Amino acid sequence: MTRSRSQASPARDAKRTSTKPPAPRSRRVSHAEAARKLATQDPVIARLLGEVGLPRLHRPQNSHFAALVQAIVYQQLAGPAARAIHGRLTATLNGDVQPHALIALHDETLRAVGLSANKVASLRDLATKVLDDTVVLSPRRLSRQSDDEVVARLSAVRGIGRWTAEMFLMFQLRRLDVWPTGDLGVRRGYGLAWGIPMPTAPELGPLGDPYRPYRSVVAWYCWRAAEVRSRTSESALTR
Repeated sequence: MTRSRSQASPARDAKRTSTKPPAPRSRRVSHAEAARKLATQDPVIARLLGEVGLPRLHRPQNSHFAALVQAIVYQQLAGPAARAIHGRLTATLNGDVQPHALIALHDETLRAVGLSANKVASLRDLATKVLDDTVVLSPRRLSRQSDDEVVARLSAVRGIGRWTAEMFLMFQLRRLDVWPTGDLGVRRGYGLAWGIPMPTAPELGPLGDPYRPYRSVVAWYCWRAAEVRSRTSESALTR
């Protein structure tokens, strides 16, 4: 039988439908590399790099859930008190801070370690939303979420606002392009480093645009600029 012109041969079909192998994933840029790149583009960053060195953002030691638990416990507390309460909570959980274990604890047990009623409610809400998948903490699934989606999901948890979510992005997930415009230290440091009046949060937003996709590094230098100019020691955010 003669093949119709409209019929494609199997070999031709295979050739036509074959796909190219996926391109190799680009290598992740480190914070140090991003700082050096920004320093070649901006004299203020170059000066700050010379004064305070490369950014120091240590690799996280806790699981994502444990980091969020710690963030809630530490809210509005002085360092020593927060560390004591967090230590007692971790000991009560036998060092294994997991949502199912936390949610199984009675309110009386949580209050006994020093947590307020509001923080007990926040921790229970966090554990519940992790277990029902409202908050995604799987590293693989998190890697597919944008910064805005991570912030939106975390902000649905009682007691977690935008700032806490942004700090989670910066320090736990080590995302490079977070720009916490509501942070007073970043606003103050930007004004001091760039020699302008301290910008408001809305004003700071577009000021970060030239530094995409490395605004987390610029935020770190803003914090350090504020510390250096006020002659204060390094904070938990910068040491």
